[in-house]
Amino acid sequence: MYLFIFFILYFLLVFVLRSFLLWKKTKVNPLTFNKEDDAHGYNGKVFGFVFLLEFLIVSIYAFSPSSHKFLLPFWYLEIDGMFYVGWVLLIISLVLVWFAQGNMRDSWRIGIDEENKSKLVTDGFFSFSRNPIFLGIMIANIGLFLVLPNAFTLLIIALSIVSVNTQIRLEEEFLLREFGNQYSKYQAKVSRWITFNFIKNDK
Repeated sequence: MYLFIFFILYFLLVFVLRSFLLWKKTKVNPLTFNKEDDAHGYNGKVFGFVFLLEFLIVSIYAFSPSSHKFLLPFWYLEIDGMFYVGWVLLIISLVLVWFAQGNMRDSWRIGIDEENKSKLVTDGFFSFSRNPIFLGIMIANIGLFLVLPNAFTLLIIALSIVSVNTQIRLEEEFLLREFGNQYSKYQAKVSRWITFNFIKNDK
């Protein structure tokens, strides 16, 4: 039950509440995935499928534990150490995503916004990762797998690796068009996932 409550809280905080706060302040809808059959629209459908799959898995775990066997659990990975590490990762993910979204201020979007201009954010969490929100989402997926090691949570990681990396590259193309040399310099300074050489980058 705790995992189900956490999942709902995670969704409400980082999607519903953040979207509402941005809309209330700017009247801009941050959900920008289109319904067309292009790469961006298709990737939005994949994100939606992954979310529904996660919701189904945590619901089964919370309300029908006896059905967990149908998720093809990796029983040999169901150990206390991995379980607690998984929870730590889930909490880290929530904190990272929440504050990284706040770091983006009015520029935060779910997808690529072709209509509303925004600023390029390079400070805060974005000074060590070009994609701290996606990093947080991947951390959450790994955490979910460690808490519930089964074939379907492993599938979520696999789907997320493909869809997130696809989305990152689509957004990079868009940001290069929007910000040109400013974004190119940022790319050269900060890695897609995480940058450790802060001192070198500051020179």
